[in-house]
Amino acid sequence: MAEGTTSRTPSTASPASSPAEAEGDAYLKRRALRRGSAGWLLLTGLGVAYVVSGDYSGWNIGLSEGGFGGLAVAMLLMGTMYACLVFALAELSAILPTAGGGYGFARRALGTWGGFLTGTAILIEYILAPAAISIFIGDYVESLGLFGLESSWPVYLACFAIFIGIHLWGVGEALRFSLIVTAVAVAALLIFAVGAFTEFSASGLNDIPVDEEAFGANSWLPYGLLGIWAAFPFGMWFFLGVEGVPLAAEEAKDPVRSMPRALAVSMGILVLLALLTFFAASGARGSAAIQEAGNPLVVALQGDGDPTPLSRFVNYAGLAGLVASFFSLIYAGSRQLFALSRAGYLPRFLSLTSRRKSPYLGLLIPGAIGFALAAGTGNGARMLNIAVFGATISYALMALSHIVLRRREPELHRPYRTPGGIATSSVAFVLALSALVATFLVDKDAAFTALVVYAVALAYFALYSRHRLVARAPEEEFAALAAAEAELDRT
Repeated sequence: MAEGTTSRTPSTASPASSPAEAEGDAYLKRRALRRGSAGWLLLTGLGVAYVVSGDYSGWNIGLSEGGFGGLAVAMLLMGTMYACLVFALAELSAILPTAGGGYGFARRALGTWGGFLTGTAILIEYILAPAAISIFIGDYVESLGLFGLESSWPVYLACFAIFIGIHLWGVGEALRFSLIVTAVAVAALLIFAVGAFTEFSASGLNDIPVDEEAFGANSWLPYGLLGIWAAFPFGMWFFLGVEGVPLAAEEAKDPVRSMPRALAVSMGILVLLALLTFFAASGARGSAAIQEAGNPLVVALQGDGDPTPLSRFVNYAGLAGLVASFFSLIYAGSRQLFALSRAGYLPRFLSLTSRRKSPYLGLLIPGAIGFALAAGTGNGARMLNIAVFGATISYALMALSHIVLRRREPELHRPYRTPGGIATSSVAFVLALSALVATFLVDKDAAFTALVVYAVALAYFALYSRHRLVARAPEEEFAALAAAEAELDRT
């Protein structure tokens, strides 16, 4: 039998009962993460770190799609989607606390195809987003005049090399570094809000000219009702990435308890930051002034005038926010790739871990791809739009997984139960599909590019890897156990 007891059903023998089983143990030993490295506080910091760069830049482009009112409604709906999804994921991660995250949940609920579809969508998000953010980091470095550097491939290479190096050092060290940088970025957002609200004017919120030809257009919805839908992807930027917290489950302390707590607390922090940032930035200088700005918080503080001490501070803090998100997204992508590789969906060598229990190839290879994309295209906005496309697919499939498991396995032990049950995950499912369609309104090229990548990955799975899955992988054993129990119930 191939390495890792490759088959479609798990072995029922005891750990030392057969050569194949012993071989499977050796396979998993070479693919082990460092358990107990992260408590709920580090996990909460990770959840905020995924997202915090979105508060500093990107969301404001939604003002040019829907105006203040359109983006406000989009933010409310997308915030609702993420809140519902986070509650569903808290339940699922307590049931199956493994590095597979969304792939593992969908594998149990939707089978191997559902698991691969979900895992691939998550990989698209977590490989493309760091590539895009490395470009934004380069832009910040250039605008701040740091060391006389320009936004170019040496800066992108330094980002990947330095921060992947910290991850290779160890997960505990990596998450503590992320927590410190995230704390700086969050503190700066609070300081920004205090400064911006001193110049707040409600009249600036709806100062974008009205498109009289747009259906339902008015001063609050200058681009009409369709503008709300077009602003969905930008409303997501206040929360995009928080769903990656369950990917740290195998390295968490008491994941059954800490994972739901970390998800809830991080989501609460992100909602507060989103409201403060959105209203303070739009009201301080006006929606029209910041709608196309690459650094909207700085523009909100200084406009066309000279930099102030506060605007300089926020500018540097924006760099910290970008670093925090870049750093944590690298982590998330490596763990999703690790889990898919360990189970045989992707080449198995990608899940090998070092003596410090880091999936070194799962860090280095996506990093090399991300660097090549950043250096070769320089188009951060396009890559982020592709990442959003992948994210919305994964959200719909994870929400659907919660619905299916609640209906098909109501007696499954659930240490944490989603408030509202299926109704909550159904809201997330519908809104995720709406956001997926909205990506075509914003950037058709990005959406179709993501579809092509998706199609190539599915062809690989259909023709090759689905016949070579590793039954001993935790997510596969969990799903196989469910199938065995269902078979017993039928007999």
